[in-house]
Amino acid sequence: MSEFSGVLEEAKRTAAEAGALLRDYYARSGEVRFKGETNLVTDADTASQDLIHGRLSRAFPGHDFLGEEGLEQLSGSDFRWVIDPLDGTTNFAHRLPVFCVSIALEVRGTLACGVVFNPMSGEMFAAERGGGAFLGERPIRVSEIPDLGRALVATGFPYDLRTSRTNVAQHERFLLGAQAVRRCGSAAIDLCYVACGRFDGFWELKLNPWDTAAGAVIAAEAGGQVTDFQGRPVDIYHPEVLASNGLLHEAMLAVLRAE
Repeated sequence: MSEFSGVLEEAKRTAAEAGALLRDYYARSGEVRFKGETNLVTDADTASQDLIHGRLSRAFPGHDFLGEEGLEQLSGSDFRWVIDPLDGTTNFAHRLPVFCVSIALEVRGTLACGVVFNPMSGEMFAAERGGGAFLGERPIRVSEIPDLGRALVATGFPYDLRTSRTNVAQHERFLLGAQAVRRCGSAAIDLCYVACGRFDGFWELKLNPWDTAAGAVIAAEAGGQVTDFQGRPVDIYHPEVLASNGLLHEAMLAVLRAE
């Protein structure tokens, strides 16, 4: 049993409880508010974050917390939980059942473990540093597709797309260069789909730490390569990520760097 096995199990239990709460909210209409022109927040987001923070702060007193819905409990602890209580809020608000709970733990600045739970499919992705990645109890690995022309890749777009046009040019190049491109609307799920081989690669810009923290450790532990667009090791506080099966990484970097 590794150093963080018990911590990971607590995170999985917490993600399952938060997922059950999201399913309850999904079954009934709730209030939708706007944090920006296209950036939504629902009662489910805040209720899920309150549940996660409450469970984990009781289990691990003294740990710090960073969450999407205004949660910043930062004392300088070596341990920091990075939480997205509902990744895929726009999908959730439109009754598209593609969203998840994402919980990760950083230890002295290094991602130690992560959990991503889709409450509608019941899929629980989890990983701890050095211990491999799992879907439920089954070990998962990235794909072995070596050619971008035969690869299924995924991306996402920022909320300011209408004015910034961020990722429009890159998206067009991948549309022409890959077999196909998908957009699920949840970076955490996209990273997990790279981890289990459903996607061969994923890229996105203008991300936040809670978007990528859990998915990044899961993809890496599944044998994937996770970097920024310069090929440097992923930093969840840097707002871009490229994840691939490793075999496609240089080809995807070339597409992203093209003018």
